[in-house]
Amino acid sequence: MSVRVWRPGFALDLGAVLSPLGRGGGDPTFRRTPGGAIFLAANTPAGPGTLGVTRTGGDVHAEAWGEGADFLLEGLPDLLGASDDDSDFVSHHDIVAEARRRMPGLRLGSSGRVWDVLVPAVLEQKVTGKEAWRSWRELCHRFGTVAPGPARLYVPPAPRALMSINDWEWHRAGVDSARRRALIGAAQVATRLERAAELKGAEGRALLRKIPGIGVWTAAEIAQRAWGDPDAVSFGDFHIAGNVGYALTGKPVDDEGMFALLAPYAPQRQRAVRYIEAAGIVKPRRGPRFSPRDYRAI
Repeated sequence: MSVRVWRPGFALDLGAVLSPLGRGGGDPTFRRTPGGAIFLAANTPAGPGTLGVTRTGGDVHAEAWGEGADFLLEGLPDLLGASDDDSDFVSHHDIVAEARRRMPGLRLGSSGRVWDVLVPAVLEQKVTGKEAWRSWRELCHRFGTVAPGPARLYVPPAPRALMSINDWEWHRAGVDSARRRALIGAAQVATRLERAAELKGAEGRALLRKIPGIGVWTAAEIAQRAWGDPDAVSFGDFHIAGNVGYALTGKPVDDEGMFALLAPYAPQRQRAVRYIEAAGIVKPRRGPRFSPRDYRAI
Protein backbone atom coordinates (compact mmCIF):
# COMPACT_ATOMS: atom_id res chain seq x y z
CA MET A 1 0.00 0.00 0.00
CA SER A 2 1.14 3.54 -0.83
CA VAL A 3 -0.29 6.66 0.81
CA ARG A 4 -0.70 10.30 -0.16
CA VAL A 5 -2.23 13.19 1.76
CA TRP A 6 -3.21 16.14 -0.43
CA ARG A 7 -4.87 19.43 0.47
CA PRO A 8 -6.87 21.00 -2.38
CA GLY A 9 -6.74 24.76 -2.69
CA PHE A 10 -10.41 24.91 -3.63
CA ALA A 11 -13.83 23.76 -2.49
CA LEU A 12 -14.20 20.05 -3.22
CA ASP A 13 -17.23 17.77 -3.19
CA LEU A 14 -15.53 14.38 -3.37
CA GLY A 15 -18.67 12.42 -4.20
CA ALA A 16 -19.90 14.82 -6.89
CA VAL A 17 -16.53 14.89 -8.65
CA LEU A 18 -16.03 11.12 -8.68
CA SER A 19 -19.63 10.01 -9.26
CA PRO A 20 -19.38 10.05 -13.10
CA LEU A 21 -16.85 7.20 -12.82
CA GLY A 22 -19.42 4.89 -11.20
CA ARG A 23 -21.71 2.83 -13.42
CA GLY A 24 -24.72 1.94 -11.30
CA GLY A 25 -24.99 0.65 -7.77
CA GLY A 26 -23.38 -2.71 -8.55
CA ASP A 27 -20.34 -1.41 -10.45
CA PRO A 28 -17.54 -3.91 -9.66
CA THR A 29 -14.88 -1.26 -10.35
CA PHE A 30 -16.25 1.51 -8.08
CA ARG A 31 -17.54 1.52 -4.52
CA ARG A 32 -18.62 4.01 -1.87
CA THR A 33 -18.58 3.03 1.79
CA PRO A 34 -21.06 4.18 4.44
CA GLY A 35 -18.21 6.15 6.01
CA GLY A 36 -17.71 8.26 2.89
CA ALA A 37 -14.67 6.55 1.39
CA ILE A 38 -14.62 5.97 -2.37
CA PHE A 39 -12.65 3.15 -4.01
CA LEU A 40 -11.97 2.66 -7.70
CA ALA A 41 -10.01 0.06 -9.64
CA ALA A 42 -8.20 0.90 -12.84
CA ASN A 43 -5.80 -0.16 -15.54
CA THR A 44 -2.69 2.04 -15.62
CA PRO A 45 0.49 2.07 -17.75
CA ALA A 46 2.23 0.29 -14.86
CA GLY A 47 -0.48 -2.33 -14.37
CA PRO A 48 -3.68 -2.79 -12.34
CA GLY A 49 -4.28 -0.64 -9.30
CA THR A 50 -6.86 0.37 -6.72
CA LEU A 51 -7.29 3.84 -5.28
CA GLY A 52 -9.18 4.68 -2.09
CA VAL A 53 -9.91 8.28 -1.10
CA THR A 54 -11.50 9.90 1.95
CA ARG A 55 -11.89 13.49 3.10
CA THR A 56 -10.52 14.32 6.55
CA GLY A 57 -11.02 17.96 7.42
CA GLY A 58 -9.39 19.97 4.66
CA ASP A 59 -7.20 17.08 3.48
CA VAL A 60 -7.80 14.26 1.04
CA HIS A 61 -6.31 11.03 2.34
CA ALA A 62 -5.52 8.55 -0.45
CA GLU A 63 -4.31 4.96 -0.34
CA ALA A 64 -3.39 2.87 -3.37
CA TRP A 65 -2.52 -0.76 -4.01
CA GLY A 66 -1.01 -2.77 -6.82
CA GLU A 67 1.36 -2.09 -9.68
CA GLY A 68 -0.57 1.05 -10.62
CA ALA A 69 -0.49 2.57 -7.13
CA ASP A 70 2.09 5.26 -7.85
CA PHE A 71 0.36 6.28 -11.08
CA LEU A 72 -2.99 6.61 -9.33
CA LEU A 73 -1.57 8.65 -6.46
CA GLU A 74 0.32 10.94 -8.82
CA GLY A 75 -2.90 11.59 -10.75
CA LEU A 76 -4.98 12.26 -7.62
CA PRO A 77 -5.13 16.08 -7.93
CA ASP A 78 -6.29 15.99 -11.56
CA LEU A 79 -8.75 13.20 -10.74
CA LEU A 80 -10.32 15.53 -8.18
CA GLY A 81 -10.43 18.55 -10.45
CA ALA A 82 -7.19 20.41 -9.73
CA SER A 83 -6.66 21.07 -13.46
CA ASP A 84 -10.26 22.21 -13.97
CA ASP A 85 -10.55 25.95 -14.69
CA ASP A 86 -13.99 27.52 -14.35
CA SER A 87 -12.77 31.10 -13.93
CA ASP A 88 -14.33 32.25 -17.22
CA PHE A 89 -17.65 30.48 -16.68
CA VAL A 90 -20.71 32.78 -16.69
CA SER A 91 -24.15 31.59 -15.56
CA HIS A 92 -26.68 32.74 -18.16
CA HIS A 93 -29.68 31.20 -16.38
CA ASP A 94 -30.84 31.57 -12.80
CA ILE A 95 -31.03 27.82 -12.25
CA VAL A 96 -27.38 27.40 -13.32
CA ALA A 97 -26.30 30.31 -11.11
CA GLU A 98 -28.16 28.86 -8.12
CA ALA A 99 -26.69 25.36 -8.61
CA ARG A 100 -23.22 26.84 -8.87
CA ARG A 101 -23.75 28.83 -5.69
CA ARG A 102 -25.01 25.77 -3.80
CA MET A 103 -22.30 23.42 -5.09
CA PRO A 104 -18.95 25.23 -5.22
CA GLY A 105 -17.20 21.87 -4.90
CA LEU A 106 -18.62 20.46 -8.15
CA ARG A 107 -15.56 20.28 -10.38
CA LEU A 108 -14.73 18.31 -13.53
CA GLY A 109 -12.24 15.57 -12.73
CA SER A 110 -9.79 13.92 -15.13
CA SER A 111 -8.89 10.25 -14.87
CA GLY A 112 -6.12 10.78 -17.42
CA ARG A 113 -6.88 7.44 -19.08
CA VAL A 114 -9.19 6.63 -21.99
CA TRP A 115 -9.62 2.85 -22.04
CA ASP A 116 -11.39 2.24 -18.73
CA VAL A 117 -14.05 4.88 -19.47
CA LEU A 118 -14.35 3.97 -23.14
CA VAL A 119 -15.64 0.44 -22.53
CA PRO A 120 -18.67 1.36 -20.40
CA ALA A 121 -19.43 4.34 -22.66
CA VAL A 122 -19.71 2.04 -25.67
CA LEU A 123 -21.79 -0.43 -23.68
CA GLU A 124 -24.26 2.37 -22.86
CA GLN A 125 -24.96 3.11 -26.53
CA LYS A 126 -28.67 2.87 -27.42
CA VAL A 127 -29.67 0.66 -24.50
CA THR A 128 -31.01 1.37 -21.03
CA GLY A 129 -28.62 1.99 -18.18
CA LYS A 130 -29.80 -1.23 -16.56
CA GLU A 131 -28.83 -3.24 -19.66
CA ALA A 132 -25.45 -1.56 -20.03
CA TRP A 133 -24.53 -1.93 -16.37
CA ARG A 134 -25.45 -5.61 -16.44
CA SER A 135 -23.08 -6.11 -19.40
CA TRP A 136 -20.37 -4.10 -17.65
CA ARG A 137 -20.62 -6.25 -14.54
CA GLU A 138 -20.51 -9.45 -16.57
CA LEU A 139 -17.45 -8.40 -18.57
CA CYS A 140 -15.55 -7.17 -15.52
CA HIS A 141 -16.24 -10.30 -13.49
CA ARG A 142 -15.41 -12.70 -16.30
CA PHE A 143 -12.60 -10.92 -18.16
CA GLY A 144 -11.27 -8.33 -15.75
CA THR A 145 -8.88 -9.10 -12.91
CA VAL A 146 -9.39 -9.07 -9.17
CA ALA A 147 -8.24 -5.64 -8.01
CA PRO A 148 -5.43 -5.36 -5.46
CA GLY A 149 -6.26 -4.06 -2.00
CA PRO A 150 -9.09 -4.60 0.48
CA ALA A 151 -12.03 -3.16 -1.48
CA ARG A 152 -13.00 -6.39 -3.30
CA LEU A 153 -13.25 -4.73 -6.68
CA TYR A 154 -12.44 -5.82 -10.22
CA VAL A 155 -10.13 -4.06 -12.66
CA PRO A 156 -11.89 -3.58 -16.04
CA PRO A 157 -10.87 -5.94 -18.85
CA ALA A 158 -7.67 -4.80 -20.52
CA PRO A 159 -7.67 -4.45 -24.35
CA ARG A 160 -5.99 -7.82 -24.91
CA ALA A 161 -8.47 -9.59 -22.63
CA LEU A 162 -11.39 -7.96 -24.42
CA MET A 163 -10.09 -9.06 -27.83
CA SER A 164 -9.98 -12.65 -26.56
CA ILE A 165 -13.75 -12.78 -25.94
CA ASN A 166 -15.52 -15.07 -28.37
CA ASP A 167 -18.95 -14.56 -29.89
CA TRP A 168 -20.98 -16.66 -27.49
CA GLU A 169 -19.39 -14.94 -24.48
CA TRP A 170 -20.32 -11.52 -25.91
CA HIS A 171 -23.81 -12.90 -26.37
CA ARG A 172 -23.90 -14.12 -22.78
CA ALA A 173 -22.88 -10.64 -21.62
CA GLY A 174 -25.79 -9.13 -23.57
CA VAL A 175 -23.62 -7.14 -26.01
CA ASP A 176 -24.94 -6.86 -29.56
CA SER A 177 -22.75 -6.99 -32.67
CA ALA A 178 -22.57 -3.20 -33.24
CA ARG A 179 -21.21 -2.43 -29.76
CA ARG A 180 -18.99 -5.50 -29.96
CA ARG A 181 -17.34 -4.27 -33.18
CA ALA A 182 -16.77 -0.81 -31.70
CA LEU A 183 -15.11 -2.27 -28.62
CA ILE A 184 -12.87 -4.62 -30.59
CA GLY A 185 -11.92 -1.82 -32.98
CA ALA A 186 -10.97 0.39 -30.03
CA ALA A 187 -9.06 -2.43 -28.32
CA GLN A 188 -6.91 -2.94 -31.41
CA VAL A 189 -5.61 0.65 -31.20
CA ALA A 190 -6.09 1.26 -27.48
CA THR A 191 -2.57 2.57 -26.92
CA ARG A 192 -2.99 5.18 -29.64
CA LEU A 193 -6.38 6.23 -28.29
CA GLU A 194 -4.79 7.20 -24.98
CA ARG A 195 -3.33 10.20 -26.82
CA ALA A 196 -6.82 11.71 -26.87
CA ALA A 197 -6.42 12.53 -23.16
CA GLU A 198 -3.28 14.49 -24.05
CA LEU A 199 -4.83 16.32 -27.01
CA LYS A 200 -8.01 17.15 -25.08
CA GLY A 201 -10.91 19.23 -26.38
CA ALA A 202 -12.37 18.83 -29.86
CA GLU A 203 -9.11 17.35 -31.16
CA GLY A 204 -9.17 14.59 -28.57
CA ARG A 205 -12.81 13.81 -29.30
CA ALA A 206 -12.06 13.71 -33.04
CA LEU A 207 -9.35 11.11 -32.45
CA LEU A 208 -11.82 8.91 -30.57
CA ARG A 209 -14.34 9.23 -33.40
CA LYS A 210 -11.93 7.67 -35.86
CA ILE A 211 -13.08 4.32 -34.44
CA PRO A 212 -16.18 3.08 -36.30
CA GLY A 213 -19.02 2.95 -33.81
CA ILE A 214 -17.75 5.83 -31.65
CA GLY A 215 -19.80 8.91 -32.46
CA VAL A 216 -20.50 12.29 -30.92
CA TRP A 217 -22.32 10.91 -27.86
CA THR A 218 -19.74 8.25 -26.99
CA ALA A 219 -16.76 10.55 -27.56
CA ALA A 220 -18.35 13.14 -25.26
CA GLU A 221 -19.00 10.58 -22.53
CA ILE A 222 -15.36 9.50 -22.66
CA ALA A 223 -14.02 13.06 -22.79
CA GLN A 224 -16.05 14.12 -19.76
CA ARG A 225 -14.30 11.51 -17.64
CA ALA A 226 -10.86 11.04 -19.21
CA TRP A 227 -9.90 14.72 -19.32
CA GLY A 228 -12.78 16.59 -17.68
CA ASP A 229 -13.76 18.22 -20.98
CA PRO A 230 -15.90 21.26 -20.04
CA ASP A 231 -17.48 21.54 -23.49
CA ALA A 232 -18.20 17.88 -24.33
CA VAL A 233 -22.01 17.66 -24.33
CA SER A 234 -23.62 14.25 -24.84
CA PHE A 235 -25.71 15.17 -27.86
CA GLY A 236 -27.90 12.23 -28.86
CA ASP A 237 -28.71 11.21 -25.31
CA PHE A 238 -32.19 9.84 -24.64
CA HIS A 239 -32.81 12.18 -21.68
CA ILE A 240 -30.33 15.07 -21.49
CA ALA A 241 -31.81 17.41 -24.12
CA GLY A 242 -35.29 17.08 -22.64
CA ASN A 243 -34.05 17.70 -19.12
CA VAL A 244 -31.93 20.71 -20.13
CA GLY A 245 -34.84 22.21 -22.05
CA TYR A 246 -37.28 21.66 -19.21
CA ALA A 247 -34.88 23.16 -16.65
CA LEU A 248 -34.11 26.26 -18.71
CA THR A 249 -37.41 26.94 -20.49
CA GLY A 250 -40.06 24.83 -18.75
CA LYS A 251 -40.51 22.50 -21.72
CA PRO A 252 -38.42 19.67 -23.21
CA VAL A 253 -36.38 20.31 -26.35
CA ASP A 254 -34.53 18.13 -28.84
CA ASP A 255 -30.79 18.19 -29.55
CA GLU A 256 -31.14 21.18 -31.87
CA GLY A 257 -32.96 23.08 -29.16
CA MET A 258 -30.37 22.14 -26.56
CA PHE A 259 -27.59 23.26 -28.90
CA ALA A 260 -29.19 26.71 -29.10
CA LEU A 261 -29.84 26.95 -25.35
CA LEU A 262 -26.28 26.01 -24.46
CA ALA A 263 -24.59 28.16 -27.13
CA PRO A 264 -23.89 31.07 -24.73
CA TYR A 265 -21.96 28.70 -22.47
CA ALA A 266 -19.39 27.62 -25.09
CA PRO A 267 -16.65 26.55 -24.53
CA GLN A 268 -18.00 25.29 -21.19
CA ARG A 269 -21.34 23.82 -22.20
CA GLN A 270 -20.85 20.54 -20.37
CA ARG A 271 -20.18 22.42 -17.16
CA ALA A 272 -23.58 24.07 -17.53
CA VAL A 273 -25.17 20.64 -18.07
CA ARG A 274 -23.52 19.33 -14.88
CA TYR A 275 -24.99 22.22 -12.89
CA ILE A 276 -28.41 21.59 -14.41
CA GLU A 277 -28.17 17.90 -13.50
CA ALA A 278 -27.06 18.86 -9.99
CA ALA A 279 -30.18 21.00 -9.64
CA GLY A 280 -32.22 17.79 -9.97
CA ILE A 281 -34.87 19.16 -12.35
CA VAL A 282 -35.98 16.62 -14.95
CA LYS A 283 -38.71 16.59 -17.54
CA PRO A 284 -41.98 14.85 -16.55
CA ARG A 285 -42.09 11.22 -17.63
CA ARG A 286 -45.39 10.86 -19.43
CA GLY A 287 -44.58 8.27 -22.08
CA PRO A 288 -43.96 4.54 -21.72
CA ARG A 289 -40.61 3.52 -20.32
CA PHE A 290 -38.00 2.17 -22.71
CA SER A 291 -38.09 -1.59 -22.28
CA PRO A 292 -34.77 -3.34 -21.72
CA ARG A 293 -33.78 -5.93 -24.30
CA ASP A 294 -32.10 -9.11 -23.18
CA TYR A 295 -29.68 -9.96 -26.00
CA ARG A 296 -28.81 -13.19 -24.22
CA ALA A 297 -32.26 -14.51 -25.12
CA ILE A 298 -31.99 -13.66 -28.82
